[in-house]
Amino acid sequence: PPMTITEPAVTPAPLGGPGSAAGIVDGPRSTIDPATDVLVEPDVPVQGRARARAERLGYGLIGFAILGLAWQFASTRAEGLPGPMPTFDVLRTLLADGFAPDGPAGKGILLQLSDSLARVAKGFAMAAVIGVPVGFALGTSKRLHQIFDPLVQLLKPISPLAWFPICLTILVKTEPAAVWVIFLAALWPVVINTAAGAGSVPTDQADVARVFRFSPYTRIREIVVPHAMPSIITGLRLSMGVAWMVIVAAEMLAASSGIGFYIWQSYNGQGLAYVLSAVILIGGTGVILDLAFQALGRLVTHTEARS
Repeated sequence: PPMTITEPAVTPAPLGGPGSAAGIVDGPRSTIDPATDVLVEPDVPVQGRARARAERLGYGLIGFAILGLAWQFASTRAEGLPGPMPTFDVLRTLLADGFAPDGPAGKGILLQLSDSLARVAKGFAMAAVIGVPVGFALGTSKRLHQIFDPLVQLLKPISPLAWFPICLTILVKTEPAAVWVIFLAALWPVVINTAAGAGSVPTDQADVARVFRFSPYTRIREIVVPHAMPSIITGLRLSMGVAWMVIVAAEMLAASSGIGFYIWQSYNGQGLAYVLSAVILIGGTGVILDLAFQALGRLVTHTEARS
């Protein structure tokens, strides 16, 4: 008689049990909301978030402590260099009178800071309005990229301050010249990052646009822009950092107000404690600007992942 082979019955492991793939995952998992068909991220425990924030704060305080010790050590070795405590005393006084209409170095330090931020905002806005469309054009058109990429690579390494005498000669007045220097400094990160994002659309998404015969406008709106948005935010973030650095040097060269002008006036009159106070304020303002663009980048990335 023919031999009969009976296979042993296999009982499937329960979902999330030791024998299943789900059982390997420890902790909450992402789920699909059946009503909206949207991926729902698991809730991170409150204790875990608090612990992570506490660790970041602790490591940050360690870094500041190291900087303070190095600063104090340098002040004991360099004559005329104030230490941290005298500098923070001066900074507290300056912030208390920050909106004073007049003072030893002109307007209060917060009014000087607002003048610098206004110039940076103008130059940065010009760079964003011009740089993003130019970046899209270079990223989506191979011919335009071949024509203009060598020009971008030639102009990108030039120091923004090298343009200041040229801008001043053309525009005559220092105020618009400083704004145009900011524009030239902030333009290239926006153009390069936007072009990189627009030119790296995945092949499957490009095939979808080809199959459905998207018009160029629809292709850019539905595929290129969402894919390039994180790169655009990165370019804007880098541009803001460059613009904020350049404005200080531009105001030192030729300006009648601004935080760079305040530093130069303080160096020539009031002393290094006032200079270092302004430097601390510049750094704090830069951190706030950078954190704002980081938050915007996380929002864009999260929105793209959900879509």
